[in-house]
Amino acid sequence: MTTTMESSLDGAPVPPVPHPTRAERRAAGKAARASTPFAALDEVSTGVRQDPVALLEQQAASRVPELVPIRYGRMLVSPFTFYRGAALIMAADLASTPNSGLYTQLCGDAHMSNFGVYSSPERTLVFDVNDFDETHPGPFEWDVKRLAASVAVAAAENGFSAKKVRAAVLATVAGYREQMRSLAAVGNLAAWYSHENADDLTAGIGSMLDSARKTRWVAALEKARTRDSVQALAKLTTRTNGVTAIRSDPPLVVPIEELLTPEQVPAAYEMFAQLIRPYRRTLQSDRRVLMEQFHLAHAARKVVGVGSVGTRAWIFLFQGSDDADPLFLQAKEAQTSVLAGRAKGPRWRNQGQRVVQGQHLLQASSDIFLGWQHAIGIDGQPRDFYLRQLRDGKGSVVVETLVPDAMTVYGRVCGQALARGHARGGDRVAIAAYLGSSDRFDNVIADYAASYADQTVLDHAKLQVAVNTGQLTAVTGI
Repeated sequence: MTTTMESSLDGAPVPPVPHPTRAERRAAGKAARASTPFAALDEVSTGVRQDPVALLEQQAASRVPELVPIRYGRMLVSPFTFYRGAALIMAADLASTPNSGLYTQLCGDAHMSNFGVYSSPERTLVFDVNDFDETHPGPFEWDVKRLAASVAVAAAENGFSAKKVRAAVLATVAGYREQMRSLAAVGNLAAWYSHENADDLTAGIGSMLDSARKTRWVAALEKARTRDSVQALAKLTTRTNGVTAIRSDPPLVVPIEELLTPEQVPAAYEMFAQLIRPYRRTLQSDRRVLMEQFHLAHAARKVVGVGSVGTRAWIFLFQGSDDADPLFLQAKEAQTSVLAGRAKGPRWRNQGQRVVQGQHLLQASSDIFLGWQHAIGIDGQPRDFYLRQLRDGKGSVVVETLVPDAMTVYGRVCGQALARGHARGGDRVAIAAYLGSSDRFDNVIADYAASYADQTVLDHAKLQVAVNTGQLTAVTGI
């Protein structure tokens, strides 16, 4: 193994960067498997399991109180929607079980609905992980387990037989393992640049789908291509007396003027200015020049997702050369990752920076306006945010509509995408050596996923009981 001594910008020495050989990296992976064999990975939790409802209440303490019932209502819809909002619950479970010790940058919430297409800076549609609120370093298999269990939960909910549920999960994990082993065999640059654009993905899965499903897939991609700031202008705004403003749709979208008194609104816009001006400095220099050509025209609070409901999220309408030259950005509050304290990692001064840097590491290509900032919120409390375009070719599969063969295909491509991200953030050679060439890892994770799917059904029922008894308040249908 060789090391390279580096110097900081001011000339001070920094710790050397180790460069182990491929043989040493493979040996590290095999040693990790000897220390934590596959059989140790199929436990859902060990010791006394934390109460899932109590964990949700713990999260609610830092969220917008009037929005928390919407979160509970969305989680009540089904075991899968519960699972989508239960990243903290699963993080607590994972932290109580043995792990491989092979760290990479994790998504932290790698369920099926957090994968999809979006536009690259080169204006091509790419397929990748697309949610990073919980990103944090951690054992690679934690993300694999979360993805695999999401397939098991969704497949069972869709009415698949036990055999077809397992087939979909196995395809997902095999997709991850095979992609990781493929990336372990190539050079650093080839692994770094590895990506999947939507057209290649269509060609690759076309033979696996019947004509009707392929037609629907292509139509969904074409719809995603139209989703940009210009399309958002028509969909999300109204024009009155020559002024363009974000359309009110409470409680999902509420303009700032409806949240505050007229006397408070100017101070809120000053707060937004304090957020946006320094945010520009977190952008690449050429993108900063572009961003400075836009000015803020309007702002509104927006409810997003399932797990994120209740965190502060704002949408901003910017205008460029004229009213027909819009830019929509979303500023989303970044709280501490559910993995913090459960997996080793740095202490972040700004949680928005954690999200942005994790996203850059995991994604092959990221939004050109992705940046972060710290600001005093309209409630007077200091908060961290990350910003990105509201829409930019974004689209995802409606998991609840997938039939067995489609879910098997989709699970595989999600597994492959996750492996590409992990290969950029961790030691792909060591991880591949740990995984091995057989399907033993796949089957152990499939066993785990089946058990965790059963646990999720029980946890979902506990939430229902908490709502029925008045312990929690849920608002449904929103």
